[in-house]
Amino acid sequence: MIRERMNLYMHQRLSIGWNEIPELREKLFLEYGTTLRGLQMTYKIDTKEYLAFVHDIPVHEYLQPDKSLQQMLKELPYRKLIFTNADTNHAQRVLDALGLQNCFEQIVDINAMNPYCKPMQPALKIALDLAGETEPQNCILVDDQPKTTLAGREFGFYTILYGQDPNHNDAADATLVNLRDLPCLLQSI
Repeated sequence: MIRERMNLYMHQRLSIGWNEIPELREKLFLEYGTTLRGLQMTYKIDTKEYLAFVHDIPVHEYLQPDKSLQQMLKELPYRKLIFTNADTNHAQRVLDALGLQNCFEQIVDINAMNPYCKPMQPALKIALDLAGETEPQNCILVDDQPKTTLAGREFGFYTILYGQDPNHNDAADATLVNLRDLPCLLQSI
């Protein structure tokens, strides 16, 4: 739905033709890391307006509370932070819909990383600094994007690629298909 909202924003607010949008979004994503960063650089958009527009989706219709995930996260004896290319408001709405609002200590969002975004190395450094950590090897990055886990591993994080086939391990230190297996994986490292 967010992709659809991005397309709608580009069409309605920037008068870009529907046929041009997919190719332009791909180009912006590849060149700038996110569609948002690309639009900021090439169209000088209002970031706050863009984020409010693209995240205006009914997350509670798509996401339900997950008690077992909540329990698993609460039992992990580690500090847990959200590191996202969305804004804090959207991240909080997702956490609320999942019933995970008390499972994370901090949200490092797209605004905190400005002018960078995941998977850029400076964004990883900002997240590390905001976490109050000095050594990346003390951190574990779990992400569903191979580009992000690869960048995180190069930065010095231990990385876990979520949602990928366990044999697809070239972009991360480990892979995880089921999030409920995270505690076992963390015990093994």
